[in-house]
Amino acid sequence: MNLAYIPSPSTGVLHLGPIPLRGYAFCIIIGVFAAVWLGNRRWIARGGRAGTVADIAVWAVPFGLVGGRLYHVITDYELYFGEGRNWVDSFKIWEGGLGIWGAVALGAVGAWIGCRRRGIPLPAWADAVAPGLAVAQAIGRWGNWFNQELYGKRTDVPWALKIDADPAIGRVAGTYHPTFLYESLWCLGVAALVIWADRRFKLGHGRAFALYVAAYTVGRFWTEYLRVDEAHHVLGLRLNGWTSILVFVAAVAYIVVSSRKVPGREAVVEPGAAEDGGSSDASSSGAEPKPAE
Repeated sequence: MNLAYIPSPSTGVLHLGPIPLRGYAFCIIIGVFAAVWLGNRRWIARGGRAGTVADIAVWAVPFGLVGGRLYHVITDYELYFGEGRNWVDSFKIWEGGLGIWGAVALGAVGAWIGCRRRGIPLPAWADAVAPGLAVAQAIGRWGNWFNQELYGKRTDVPWALKIDADPAIGRVAGTYHPTFLYESLWCLGVAALVIWADRRFKLGHGRAFALYVAAYTVGRFWTEYLRVDEAHHVLGLRLNGWTSILVFVAAVAYIVVSSRKVPGREAVVEPGAAEDGGSSDASSSGAEPKPAE
């Protein structure tokens, strides 16, 4: 008998009259606000204008949500298009199911559009928001806790997650590894690592973002190994495990190649910002108070 464990919420939805308030959605929204807030401070510290990060996020966030949902639906299509399934459920994003790989990929497309409209380099913007994205993921993972999903193997450790039975989806009651918590803590560590490395090595031209991607994939690989939810396997390894390996190699290769081609950090990240007085001190943002030469 497990005497100590992390309880799961009895429900992931609270109703304010006829309006459902879903824990999963709250976690996503809070995460987005945290990412924009931290990204804005870092952008200002690099010499950009206040508000630029939010303006570009208006493009990046919707694209990212669509991309994340598409990746999930495509890689787990049998949940929505198999026998006895309802394809309409593929649009119910509030019930969980966002693939980080699709979110980053399509979110980058939205960010690219926003950056082009503002005339600023996408890599510089990505470097500014990188730690915030990790924090957003750390917060967003708690949405899985509300939905009692994406937990790991059975365990009796004191921090095990208690899961309730749900015969409708084949969920068996018991205590399991809280992979949502592991990944949340890992993401906070990734954010701290990127902020430290950015201060120490003056990362620029997309390298802070690449470091975030590389560090995240390491943690995702081992949490993926613990998970027991249904997943496609290739050569005995879960699909997301292979994706983590490939993305890690690509991120590290980018850091190495770009460091040789364009060392240092961008001198100007947003033309005209200095003249407008857009730069201000942000000592706790994880960047220098003025652009590095």
